Amino acid sequence: MELRHLRYFLAVAQERNFSRAAERLNIAQPPLSRQIRQLELEVGAELFDRGSRPLRLTEAGRLLHQHAQQVLSGFDQMCTMMTRYAGAQSRRFIIGFVGSVIYGRLPRIVRLLRAALGDAVEVTLTELSTLDQIAALREGRIDAGFGRLRIDDPAVRRIVMLEEPLVAALPADHILAEGEDPLELAALAAEPLILYPRPSRPSYADQLLSLFQDHGLVPESRQEVRELQTALGMVAAGAGLCVVPASVQSLHRDDLVYRPIAAADAVSPIILSHRAGDEASDLLELIAISRDIYGDAGS
Repeated sequence: MELRHLRYFLAVAQERNFSRAAERLNIAQPPLSRQIRQLELEVGAELFDRGSRPLRLTEAGRLLHQHAQQVLSGFDQMCTMMTRYAGAQSRRFIIGFVGSVIYGRLPRIVRLLRAALGDAVEVTLTELSTLDQIAALREGRIDAGFGRLRIDDPAVRRIVMLEEPLVAALPADHILAEGEDPLELAALAAEPLILYPRPSRPSYADQLLSLFQDHGLVPESRQEVRELQTALGMVAAGAGLCVVPASVQSLHRDDLVYRPIAAADAVSPIILSHRAGDEASDLLELIAISRDIYGDAGS
């Protein structure tokens, strides 16, 4: 069955007459009749009651009419969409990011990038774990990614934009929320710890656990949740504390208090990753803007 068969069938069904349908389709009537007969042989049923004047659809014809309209409408929409895409002057630049970097300087970077590239480039964002960003870069699904894990891959270059300090998020009425002095990791390890994200490994949660291990500490109690917002909600409910990047403090909540951490290595990198050898002008513009906003922390 071909699309032209469906178009011929719909024309006859709408005109209810082979001669008028042929004229509308700009073909002779005998070829049209043959095409309809071929369609009937393929579906295994007659589609028109040829003894009626004007023509009437059979039960099989009514069923095919309903679905043929949907098929052709969907096909026409697809053709229109692809034509618009092919004729569009803009190209796409896709940036992956882990959720926590959106609370910091990334929105400003994206605004500046859009202004620099203008209407010729559509800059879009997609949330992906650092591990998923590496796969997406290799497969060409994104052009750059902002993550927090140092993942070695020869096909991907990483640039550390910032070593962001970590802070402890605490319930507002928690005893550790009192005062202003930085908190020791040992004090945090003695409290129930809420980690995120849960689904993928390795993740920021592993980075945080490694920080405690580097100081000879193992959190006494820990619970893993899917995402940052859930972790903060659990903290506000008094279920424990959470260690988050300092930029998360922009989420002002009356039921949370953020306290600095005493350890100098209590940091989480913000890493811009891209395909090795990629020197596209859009990417170079992103790198330049990011270095200006974050400060060039080397690579």
